[in-house]
Amino acid sequence: MSSVLYDTPGPKAKARNVIYTVVFLVLLGLAGWWVIATLSDKNQLDADKWTPFLEGEVWTTFLLPGLGETLKAGLIAMVIALPLGALLGIGRLSDHAWVRVPVGAVVEFFRAIPVLILMVFGFALYAKFTEVDSEIRPLYACITGLVLYNASVIAEIVRAGILSLPSGQADAAKAIGMRKWQIMVYVLIPQAVTAMLPALVSQLVVILKDTAIAGAVLGFAELLSMNRQISANYSNTIPTLVVIGLLYVLLNFVLTGFASWLEKRLRQSKKSGGEALPAVTLVDKAGGDGAVVAVIPAQGDGSDVISKD
Repeated sequence: MSSVLYDTPGPKAKARNVIYTVVFLVLLGLAGWWVIATLSDKNQLDADKWTPFLEGEVWTTFLLPGLGETLKAGLIAMVIALPLGALLGIGRLSDHAWVRVPVGAVVEFFRAIPVLILMVFGFALYAKFTEVDSEIRPLYACITGLVLYNASVIAEIVRAGILSLPSGQADAAKAIGMRKWQIMVYVLIPQAVTAMLPALVSQLVVILKDTAIAGAVLGFAELLSMNRQISANYSNTIPTLVVIGLLYVLLNFVLTGFASWLEKRLRQSKKSGGEALPAVTLVDKAGGDGAVVAVIPAQGDGSDVISKD
């Protein structure tokens, strides 16, 4: 079946697609065979390289503590960056230049700086101007860099999500006398959340993975940094990296799965809410013809007709 965006492939196109698929699978199989053969030649597939991960000591001493530090830094950064980013995004939409311009400068500034530099700079500031203990200083620096960078990115996601809504939503709310903050809180943001959710989840995944930067540069004892200690004790660098990589995949899979479930629930609640809530109709009686100016979903429990005299 053809459509505006897609044409059904003909016999020749189907044959080409089959050939491309077979060639790709063959190349993928050859690449996989080369990787396995190389690992085998380097004795990286020997049982003694992998058996430590079947013992509890490696997990309780290295992997689980590192995973806990990764989750701690990531979750704290998420909790701070999400509301801060939302406030910055709303601030960029302000009608007041004295709010919009400084907020825009802050967002553009921190969005342009690599998160690595923010972490290193934060570590230096905590070391020079505060009395933060050296053992937890890497954690503070990691969270600081993640918050400053990702809050700026989230601000742009929020701003883009709100601007993607039809202008009639805000115009209708203004027509019934709602204030700017009421329009933002009760009309625009609830509708924009569903549209923003995929991008927000992607950014949360970035926050979780970027904790590894602090481990590599600042000595933060997160999950990836455990590779050095495990490799030093068991001489199994490649197997350790494989296991740690699978743990990262599992974490991100859980996060994206939760976000998909939440997005589905939000869409279902909007559908059910749209059927249950009546409409608020704004009628203009000034001209004598009773023309309908706007129809807005009601927040109350009954149909209201508001006259514009």
